[in-house]
Amino acid sequence: MPQKMVQYNFKKITVVPNGKDFIDIILSRTQRQTPTVVHKGYKINRLRQFYMRKVKYTQTNFHEKLSTIIEEFPRLDQIHPFYGDLLHVLYNKDHYKLALGQVNTARNLISKIAKDYVKLLKYGDSLYRCKCLKVAALGRMCTVLKRITPSLAYLEQIRQHMARLPSIDPNTRTVLICGYPNVGKSSFMNKVTRADVDVQPYAFTTKSLFVGHTDYKYLRYQVIDTPGILDRPFEDRNIIEMCSITALAHLRAAVLFFLDISGSCGYTIAQQAALFHSIKSLFMNKPLVIVCNKTDLMPMENISEDDKKLIDEMKAEAMKTAMGASEEAVLLKMSTLTEEGVMSVKNAACERLLDQRVEAKMKSKKINDHLNRFHVAIPKPRDNIERPHSIPQVVLEAKAKEAAEKEKRKTEKDLEEENGGAGILDGHNVADFLDPDILLRLEELEREEAIRQADGEEEDFEMDGEELTDEQKEQLAKIRNKKAVLIREHRLKKTVAQNRSTVPRKFDKDNKYTTKRMGRELSSLGLDPSAAVDRARSKSRGRKRDRSEDAMDVDDDAQEGNKKMRVRSKSRSMSISRSQSRPPAHEVVPGDGFKDSTQKKAALKISNSSHKKRDKNARRGEADRVIPTLRPKHLFSERERKNRQALMKPDKGKQMMDGLKNMSQVLDYALFFFYYYYVTQLLWFIYRHYMKHCSFLCEHCVSRTKNCFNGFILINL
Repeated sequence: MPQKMVQYNFKKITVVPNGKDFIDIILSRTQRQTPTVVHKGYKINRLRQFYMRKVKYTQTNFHEKLSTIIEEFPRLDQIHPFYGDLLHVLYNKDHYKLALGQVNTARNLISKIAKDYVKLLKYGDSLYRCKCLKVAALGRMCTVLKRITPSLAYLEQIRQHMARLPSIDPNTRTVLICGYPNVGKSSFMNKVTRADVDVQPYAFTTKSLFVGHTDYKYLRYQVIDTPGILDRPFEDRNIIEMCSITALAHLRAAVLFFLDISGSCGYTIAQQAALFHSIKSLFMNKPLVIVCNKTDLMPMENISEDDKKLIDEMKAEAMKTAMGASEEAVLLKMSTLTEEGVMSVKNAACERLLDQRVEAKMKSKKINDHLNRFHVAIPKPRDNIERPHSIPQVVLEAKAKEAAEKEKRKTEKDLEEENGGAGILDGHNVADFLDPDILLRLEELEREEAIRQADGEEEDFEMDGEELTDEQKEQLAKIRNKKAVLIREHRLKKTVAQNRSTVPRKFDKDNKYTTKRMGRELSSLGLDPSAAVDRARSKSRGRKRDRSEDAMDVDDDAQEGNKKMRVRSKSRSMSISRSQSRPPAHEVVPGDGFKDSTQKKAALKISNSSHKKRDKNARRGEADRVIPTLRPKHLFSERERKNRQALMKPDKGKQMMDGLKNMSQVLDYALFFFYYYYVTQLLWFIYRHYMKHCSFLCEHCVSRTKNCFNGFILINL
């Protein structure tokens, strides 16, 4: 059976909470999902089941959470060797396995604790004993979980880092880019793929693996940009370099070894050749292409003979993995700045990789099974007669018509070229009509304008009264006083003016909205329009002026008296209007637009019901998260069930006792009535005698009081 390709998606790993949050999650879930009310009167079996259920439910939640952590994190022995070694390089597989092992041990310990305490709860003899056992069980479980808090924090950091790893498919067609730092690997990656890798003029800009995708011959290839590698012993390489070594060792890919022949990366060709020979064991059985980059700075013809000899040695090593490819396909020149040779490098690498994969499949044992499924049909001529293709005349005419329509239209540029080129207008050269001294004239105009602006600034002055005559100063003071008076009057009118909403004139240009029209429409509805028309007319009238401008010679004292009278009458009318009571809500007021009170009640009912739902969902603000107090089912279901059972199965003896209890209550009420009657009579007699006869109790009052008390004591006995 063909092996199924494994997909690695580390972004789906569940978040690992820390120890404190883990305990809070489990205990709050236990509190919410299990019953919370228990009484001493319950049978002992019921008490045991109540607390056993809590212990078992807590253990189940711990087991599920810890099992999810253990199962979702990848097993290093069961995943692809590339990911196994990459995780070992990044996180140290010993620490990784130790953390998962501690989580597994905690899961087993919690299960064992729950099992032991459930056995003890089966023999609990009281509510207190069962409760203590439950608290001890949950406490020991939480203690076990607190001990693995560092492991949980370590696994959460690993999960966050793994979620940022690129999604690399180890089995698909892959092009791998490697070489010294700052030789142009990331620039080439950005040119051939849609990836956006950071490019900077210093070493080790790329600190991890980056993945992009490109297409060649309708096939998708993944391109991997690796961090730079330095020529030093294997033990001295850091984590960044080991990521590149891991990718070279485990991925079946076409390798592009980048060579900076200009030396601008900071490393000579000899150093880069030494790196090539130190890691050439990783290139075995892989298509290898040596790419000479930055030819725009240093062409291949200008390098020294020693460097050429080193490049030829590298080329000879690369030919060992050529598998029939030509020398031109092994050593390529390129410049990522000018994009010269970029696409040829990509095509050569993809072609080499495709040939290698096809050849590997042809050598496998499965080729015979695949070839049996194919049959190539080759047509043979039946005779020597030539049969040319025939195109209908209608189709030819349609094609000719389309070609005529697609003729290039003349643009403004074409018309300009036909008329003689740029600067020619109606057959005349525009430059012939320009004044050669136009620039000098422009400078003269600018100087003249600057002089005029300076003179204008000197002539400007503010009317502060320094350069005015006495008559002008007097007129200026009158103008300013008049302006201040107008401002004060305007502000006063704004404060005392009533809020009168009017229909703007621009919305009633044709005089459609008139009182006559409103009266006709109200009359057609069966309503009396007189009140509404009068109200509209009264609001449409403007405010009368208090006095005319001609009556300026009226005595000031009389004016002040009239003003006081107007203010007093206005305040009195406002107080009268306030004292009038408002009509009921359902009563029809003229001008409301309702026929009768029934219609108004129905409208008010619809209005109230329309915003009822909105009022229920009302909140004080955006941060209001108040949840109304509801009746939790687990707190009331048991009590209601007992009440229903008691009603369905009444006890006859209990009914008799209830009847006797009711009789005793009746007798108590009767005695209370007599007590109340005698005490009331006594107090009323004392009060009446005190108010009418004397200021102290006489002998007659004392004898009457004794009789009342004797009757009271007799009834009590």
